[in-house]
Amino acid sequence: MVLGIILAVIAGALVSLQTIFNNKVNERTGSWATTTLVLGTGFLASLLGSLIFEGKNTFTLQHMQLWYWFSGMIGVGVVFCLVQGMKRLAPTYAISVVLIAQLGTALLWDSLGWLGLEKIPFTFNKLIGVLVIIGGILVFKLGQGHTKEQQENIASAPDSLEG
Repeated sequence: MVLGIILAVIAGALVSLQTIFNNKVNERTGSWATTTLVLGTGFLASLLGSLIFEGKNTFTLQHMQLWYWFSGMIGVGVVFCLVQGMKRLAPTYAISVVLIAQLGTALLWDSLGWLGLEKIPFTFNKLIGVLVIIGGILVFKLGQGHTKEQQENIASAPDSLEG
């Protein structure tokens, strides 16, 4: 269990780091070029890793459901949407929204047992957990106060009490 938690923490950190990198690439190219670069280099890295660690078993694909093959297309949607989200939101806010959506979707799929997942009963405690996370993100986003630009505008505005 500890190893699972460590790996999940590393994955979360890597997703956040990748999102920032993707945003920087997107500033110099377009969203589709960024998606192509990210998934293309990811393909090369995973192919190399697979050949090193699994050898000829890399190409042994048995008992695959047809819909498993769409995973890469889902990855295109993930990268494209993250890049677009980063353009419109700050990195922390974008990742927070992604995490809420990811947690909510995982909770739904687990609770319904879809796609061959073991059905895990939905409980009130799980709902409270998700709502607490959403509340925390709302406090984070709405409790930021004024941005530097807003503070400068307030400071440079004439005092309305002077006549």
